[in-house]
Parts: sequence; structure tokens; C-alpha cells
Amino acid sequence: MLVFGDATQRETVACKLDRLRTMLAQAQGSPLGIERHARLVAALIEAGELAQGIADAHFHANGGHDTPAQDVDAAMAIALMLARLCAHSWHSGLRGALPSRMPSIEGWAAHLPAMDIEVRQPEGYAFYALYPECYLAAACQLGAGPWRVIGLRSIGTSLAAIAAAALGDPRPVTLRPVGHPFGRRVAWRAAPRTEPSLHHAIVDEGPGLSGSSMAAVIRLLREEEGVAPQRIHLLTAHARGPGAEASPQVRALWAQATSHAADFDAVILHAAEPAHRLQTWVEACVGSLRAPLRAIDGGGWRQAHRMAEASWPPVHPWQERRKFLAEAESGTWLVKFAGLGHRAEERIACAEALARAGFCPEVAGACHGFLIERWHGGMTPLSQERLHEPALRTRLLAHIADYLAFRARTLAMPQSGASLRALCEMGRHNTVEALGTGSDAPWERHLAAAARLQARVRPVRTDSRLQPWEWLDDGVRLLKTDAIDHHAGHDLIGCQDVAWDVAGARIEFALGDDELGELLKALAARGCQVDAALIDVYSVAYPAFQLGHASLAARDTADAADRARLEHRVRQLTGSLQARLAQPPR
Repeated sequence: MLVFGDATQRETVACKLDRLRTMLAQAQGSPLGIERHARLVAALIEAGELAQGIADAHFHANGGHDTPAQDVDAAMAIALMLARLCAHSWHSGLRGALPSRMPSIEGWAAHLPAMDIEVRQPEGYAFYALYPECYLAAACQLGAGPWRVIGLRSIGTSLAAIAAAALGDPRPVTLRPVGHPFGRRVAWRAAPRTEPSLHHAIVDEGPGLSGSSMAAVIRLLREEEGVAPQRIHLLTAHARGPGAEASPQVRALWAQATSHAADFDAVILHAAEPAHRLQTWVEACVGSLRAPLRAIDGGGWRQAHRMAEASWPPVHPWQERRKFLAEAESGTWLVKFAGLGHRAEERIACAEALARAGFCPEVAGACHGFLIERWHGGMTPLSQERLHEPALRTRLLAHIADYLAFRARTLAMPQSGASLRALCEMGRHNTVEALGTGSDAPWERHLAAAARLQARVRPVRTDSRLQPWEWLDDGVRLLKTDAIDHHAGHDLIGCQDVAWDVAGARIEFALGDDELGELLKALAARGCQVDAALIDVYSVAYPAFQLGHASLAARDTADAADRARLEHRVRQLTGSLQARLAQPPR
């Protein structure tokens, strides 16, 4: 199934350097504590993206091979300098003063090219509460060197820098795995380092479904450089090992190396140093807590909302954002991971705008990656059973119209995500995988329409999560949850026309033609004209995408009850897709 994709954007090296200079100045002007430390980490992530973009430019110019290059070394030197500042800040309990003369990036910047680079969003920093500090802690547990640190791009640039800061490697390198997601390979044109005492640390956010990226580097070290297994170490985001799509060969390669997990719970949630604890950061925003933070991720929010188990929606536990409840004198607050780096600031601003307009919960603030917003425990997520209530449907349609019109008006984007053609290609692929050979014939007319309609797409920061359980109701008002970042998610959709969310509402709430017409009329009355032809294309692409997402989640979910819920959703979406494909052309 086609579901995932890399969020990329083009930036100039000069723009990246200017942002880095601003970030360093902001860090220097910030008071001691988590705010200043967070600014240093954001600068490290920015430097990692700079190094990734330059390294990838060389990679493509060299025919898909990583080779040594002076400008790549200079960019990594900037990342390493910032990693050392982050490590100093963290090890001092966020109390250590910055150097009176902050290290300058200018000496290295002089070696960087004046060019455009393609920057990939590091998924772990954006979605999965992956913190460089956790890799710092994991690396500090390794033995004496000497060490060679190898990061896997994209996120491996900044992770390699933080690991190298801990291990004393003055020149960490990065590699770009390529090939099928379940069968990655690497190509490295560099003189092997053959010192018999050298240890190797491979750093990445994985393993994912296959673990093949790290396995490719293990294979390179073992077969091309003759490195002994006991000298190969993996710094990973979790201790679960490769996922369900790992081949026997990949598992055998992993078994030859020693893994060390970067543990968020140990390093940040339950840190021995109070200044490192998430709870300390939250209390600085909402006041002292009455009890420790209570985790409600992995589907735990269903119990927290007191939903009857028979009405529980499906969840994919490892893909859920980390989230906690914080009970303070000021009320109960949802503490949810919203991302690290400068892009997280855009998400926080989006949450604040939606809250001010009354569509989403009140925002109390943010603290080093986490958004803090009001928890509405007295409101209940909508269930499938309640969707048949006429009064609720009337109220819901009016509210959706208000909500989508607001997003279209205030959250426009200059660049679109996946093209209509790419969405149709995804839909055709997923249709064949779900329904069999020959089932994709109806996609030909949608592909033809895609070419004609692309110029009519007006991209916005779409919600892209219109499922009923994402809406809270108390009988009087509705609030939208999980609304700030799925337009930039770890999937191939990206920002789309508001018609994508209209199609999402159509599928998720099983809107008939009359109800869809009412919604479009209500949107038009609010100044939001939605292109009916775009809705037609999106209405087949949306269930095809959601079907792929639910199918992959069902394969990878260990809990039998949640797997059954996901399989039920797969059947529902299959029916929706078949029904939409059977619709005659307008």
C-alpha cells in the first residue's frame, strides 16, 4: 500500500545560514533554562537539515553515491559545534552559561556553496517525540573509543552530530539509504578506516517496518570493511527491533550488531535531574501539578474520555503522538507532542489561531516540543452510533462549514502537497492491492481529470483528520482535536485544496448527495467556493489513501482488539472506495 512520503521543500543555503544566525542570537539572548536549551536544539536541527541538503545534492550529482566533500564536512562541522553546545546545556542541568564568545559559524559558512537545496523534514522530530538528548544519553553509555559515527539521512545528520559530541568523533559522516523501503541499500565511495580498535556507531530514528536502512550499513561494514560484529553498535529510537516487513536477511544482520535505544521515558519523562523532566517544563506553564503526568497515548485517550469500549475507534499505537494529562490548580491540560525545530512554531501558531476562533481547545503554551491545551473531559468524541441522530448531523454540517471556511480563509499555503496525478497513482496502486488486478480501470478517467484540474487546486493547511472520533461534543458545542499538523504529516498527501477535507467529511460521515449539497451551499455562504470537480477526484483518492493507512496499521498492530477495529475500518473504506469508483462520470 502507498501511504508514506517525505515532506520536502527547497531552500537556499543562504536562507538556512540566516536562520541559523537568528537562532543562535535568540539562544544567546534567552534566560537560563528550557527555553534557551530548546532554541539550541532547534538550531542543531536546522544545521542538520543544512548538512542533509548539501550532502544529498552531492549524492545525486555523483549518481547515487555518497562521497567525501569539503562543503559537506563544513556543514557537519556546524552541526557538531551546535551539538556540543546542546550537550553542555543538557549536562549542566540547563544551568550552564553559554560561552562569552559564542562560536561563530562564519568560518565554515565560507566553504558552503551558494545553491538551492532540497530539505527533508525529519519525521522523528516532527511526529514521534524523538529528542537528540535521548541519543546523547544513549551514546554516553557506550564504552571508550575511538569511534566512527555514521548517521543515516535525513535525521541522521543532527543525530550523528549529537552522538559524535558524546563519543569524541571529530568528523561524523552520513549516508543516504535508497531503494525499496523494505530493501534499502547504501553506496559509499570513501577510503575505509581500517584501524583495528575502531568502533562504529550507526545512528538513525529507526527501525521502521523493515529495519533495512541500518541493515544496509551493517552489511557495508561487515562485507566491505571487514568490521567485527562486536565493534558495530546501533543507536535507535526504540528497542522493539525491525518491524513486520523485515526479511530474514535483515534480521540476521541486526543480530550481528549491538543495539542501544534512545529512551524518552528514562531521559525526559522520568529523568533523575528535575530540570530535564517534562513535568517541570509543564509546571512552568500551568503551575504545580497535583499528580504526575498521566500517559494517554497508544489509545489511552479513549479511557480518559470515558468512552464505552464498544464504541472505541481504532488506533495505531506506535504512530500516535506522545500525550499526557496534567492536573493542575488551573485545570486539566492535554500535553501533546507537537514537534521540535522551527516548523513546530508554525504548528503552535496554527493551534492558537484555531483556538482563538473557537474551533479547538484553548492553548496554554508550549515547552520544548510539547503543546499544552485545555482538556475537555466532559466532552465526548463522536461515535458511529451517534452519527445517525438528525439533530447532530444538522449541527455538525453547519460546524464543519464554519471550520473549513475558516481554514481556507486563514491557513492558505503557497505550495501544494502531492499532485492530483500522484494522488490518483496512489489510489490506483492501493485499489489493485485491495481489490485485485483489473479493479483499477475507473482510475483512467480520474487520471485524465487530474491533468485538467491541477491548476485549480488552491492549497491550504488541510485538517486531513475528519474522522468522527476527532470531534468532541457536549450537546451544545463541537470542538475539533488533532487539527494542526496532518497537512505536513509523515505521508504523501501534504497541503491540498479545501476540497480534500470536504471529500474527507463526505466519506467519514457518509454524506449523501443532498447533505453534500447543503455543505457546499453553507461553505459558499461563508465565502468559500469549493470546486465540485476536485471533490470528485478527492472522493476516490481519500478512501484509497485511508484504506492503505488502515491496512498497514492492521498488519503492524499487536493488540488483537485494535487489530479487529482496524480490520473493520478496512472493510468500511473498501466499501466506500468501491462505491465511489462505481460512480458514473459527470
